[in-house]
Amino acid sequence: NRRKKKGDSILENPSIPNPFPELCCSPFASVLSASLLPKATSRKKQVIKVYSEDDTSRALEVPSDITARDVCQLLILKNHYIDDHSWTLFEQLTHTGLGRALEDHELVMEVQSNWVMEEETKLYFRKNYAKYEFFKNPLSFFPDHMISFPSETNAALSHSGILQMFLSSSTYPEIHGYLHAKEQGKKSWKKLYFLLRRSGLYFSTKGTSKEPRHLQFFCEFSNSDMYMSLTGKKISGAPTNYGFCFKPNKSGGTRDLKQLCADDEQSRTCWMTAIRLLKYGMQLYQNYMQPYQGRSGCSPLNITPMRSISENSLVAMDFSGHRSRIIENPTEALSVAVEEGLAWRRRGCLRLNSHGSPIAMSNMGMSIHRSQSWFHHKISREEAQRLILQHGLVDGVFLVRDSQSNPKTFVLSLSHGLKIKHFQIVPLEDDGKLFYTLDDGHTRFTDLIQLVEFYQLNKGVLPCKLKHYCARIAL
Repeated sequence: NRRKKKGDSILENPSIPNPFPELCCSPFASVLSASLLPKATSRKKQVIKVYSEDDTSRALEVPSDITARDVCQLLILKNHYIDDHSWTLFEQLTHTGLGRALEDHELVMEVQSNWVMEEETKLYFRKNYAKYEFFKNPLSFFPDHMISFPSETNAALSHSGILQMFLSSSTYPEIHGYLHAKEQGKKSWKKLYFLLRRSGLYFSTKGTSKEPRHLQFFCEFSNSDMYMSLTGKKISGAPTNYGFCFKPNKSGGTRDLKQLCADDEQSRTCWMTAIRLLKYGMQLYQNYMQPYQGRSGCSPLNITPMRSISENSLVAMDFSGHRSRIIENPTEALSVAVEEGLAWRRRGCLRLNSHGSPIAMSNMGMSIHRSQSWFHHKISREEAQRLILQHGLVDGVFLVRDSQSNPKTFVLSLSHGLKIKHFQIVPLEDDGKLFYTLDDGHTRFTDLIQLVEFYQLNKGVLPCKLKHYCARIAL
C-alpha cells in the first residue's frame, strides 16, 4: 500500500472517514457535494489561494469545476469549523475598493478567469449572515415605497407570496426609486429615477415618468457581476457611502464599470437583493434549501430554520442530588446554564500567577475578554463598520472593541435595522471592585464576557439581542 505523503489532498484519499463529523458541519449537509466525490480525482485540478480575515492564506488543490460552496465545505472540513450555512467566498478587488460574495453555485475557476492582471484580486473565506436572510424575512428587504406589483395582484401579499412572485419566471415586481449614477467618462454624478424590470435596469429621462418613450436602458445582468463599494466615497468620489456597481465579466478595467449609489443602506440592500433574485431566480432558492434537503417539513417556501441532530439530542441535566434528573423547565435550564458559566469563570479567574499566588478577580476581569473571538483590540470605528458590513447587516451581528476616544472604555458595535450602532461600555469602580456597564450602572458585570453573555440572552437597553459575532478566523 502506498503511504500517504505529507501534504496530500483529502481529495486523493476520500475513503478515509471523518471520525468527528459533528465538529465540521451539519450531518444533513453533505460535507462535499458531487464535484468533490471520488470521480473528481480523474478530472483536471488547479490550485487556488484563499485568504482569511487576519490575512493568513491557504493554497488548495481542487477540481477545475469546483463551486464556491464546495470550497467553503473543504475549508470547514480542514479547519474543523462548525457549518452554520453562513460561510462564503468573498471576491475583493483591492485597487478599486469593490467586493462581492460569490453565489454558492458559481464556479471558482470561471470567476478567476475574469480577473485582470492590473487589479489585485483576492478570495476571502468568511461569514456572511445576510446571504439568504431575505428568504426568512422578505418584508424587511422590500419597503412598500420601493416596490410595485402587477395590477392584478392583491396588494396585501403574504410572506411566501412575495417570494413566489420574485422566483416566478412569468412575473416580477417592479423596483423603483432614485439612485445617483456616475456619468460615463466623467467624475460627476447625476441623480436619476431608476426602474428594475425583468428586461433590465432603466432610468427615466423625465422625472419619475414610467412611459416607454421616457425610459432609457442602463444595463442588464447576464454578462456582468454586481459589486458593493467597500471604501465609500474615497475612491469613486460618490455623493454617499452606499455605492454598488456592475462590472462586465470580460472587463478591461474601471472605465467599463457602471457605478451607482443609494441614499441609505435600506435602499442599497433592496436594489442589490432584487437584482440578485432577478439574475439567479430559483437557483438562489435551491442554494438556500440545499443544506435542509431530505429533512421532514421542508416543503417549498417552508423555510423555518432547522436545528441539527446534535443540538436536538442535548438535554439539561441536574447532578446536584443523589440521583441525576432531566431539567424539563426551560427557565430553570437557562438559569442553571448561566450559573455554571459564572462558576466556571470564577474558577478560571483564580489561576496562579508566575509567583504561585492567585490572580485577583479584578485584574483577570480586565483582560479575560482578549481571548474571545468577538473582541477586536485596537480597531477604528470605520474598521468595525467595515467588518460588520462584510459579515452582513443582519440584526444582532456585533463585535466589541477598544474605544479610540477614551482608552479606559470599550465599544459594542451592533447591526440593527440595516444600520450599525455603537454603544459605549463604561468601567465603574464600587467598593474597590471594578464593573462594566452599558446603562449608567443599572446593570453591572464583572467582566466583558459576562456582559456579552447577558445581552446574548436579554435585549436590555440594546435594540436587539447579540446574535452573531464578527471573528477574525485563521486558515
